[in-house]
Amino acid sequence: MNKPYVIIHTHTSIDGNLDIMDLREFEEASRQYQELSLVPEKQQFGIQGYLNGKKTTEDNMTFYKKPELDINAAPVPAGDYVADPNAPMYYLTIDTRGELAFEDNVFSYGNVPSHIVVVLTEQVSNAYKDFLRKKKISYIIAGKEQIEYEVMLDKFYNLFRIKRMMVGGGGTINWSMIQNGLVDEVSVILAPIANGDPDGHRFFVAKEPFSSIKETAFKLESIKELEHDTIWIRYSVKNQ
Repeated sequence: MNKPYVIIHTHTSIDGNLDIMDLREFEEASRQYQELSLVPEKQQFGIQGYLNGKKTTEDNMTFYKKPELDINAAPVPAGDYVADPNAPMYYLTIDTRGELAFEDNVFSYGNVPSHIVVVLTEQVSNAYKDFLRKKKISYIIAGKEQIEYEVMLDKFYNLFRIKRMMVGGGGTINWSMIQNGLVDEVSVILAPIANGDPDGHRFFVAKEPFSSIKETAFKLESIKELEHDTIWIRYSVKNQ
């Protein structure tokens, strides 16, 4: 298997909450998170793509709308669909059942236009794949009913020439990638905030059948103080 160098890069509160907080410290941490990961003249990782889970995509892009599908669409060609093999940046997202209602094939985060690539499973309907093709949104097939992460990463590497990529959350996909031994680095932008919300979304979340609760150790590689009392911490995974 070929795979990109994988960096989990997330900004979080002191209590591990990923949710938006109405505080200047949150806004400053979010800005620095974007700059380090995406802004061309400032980014530190040299990535060609960043991966988000379905919920993150729903929250920030498709807003839980339903796609308009043609159930009578002609059968699409089997296999993957690569609409843009030379994009400078890719927005990668997972949709195991084919439910995300995209409006365009490009998403801009941090003012960086990124071509959308959707990771599907074999259970996704012909109508949904037709929907993506009509919008010139790339997709790959990686698994029957659940995502096979090794297949996914191999296709990112070989079809889109992604040599380095970021995983931007949420907690379920972050932990799934860790448990599958596919993460090379964990990068944390730690904001000096907290709210104690017991239902907040966390940096790592075990969720069956994708992952389970398992003690995992990390090795500190570097720590740096940023602006506005924000800390940047980088780890490698010790017991892969």
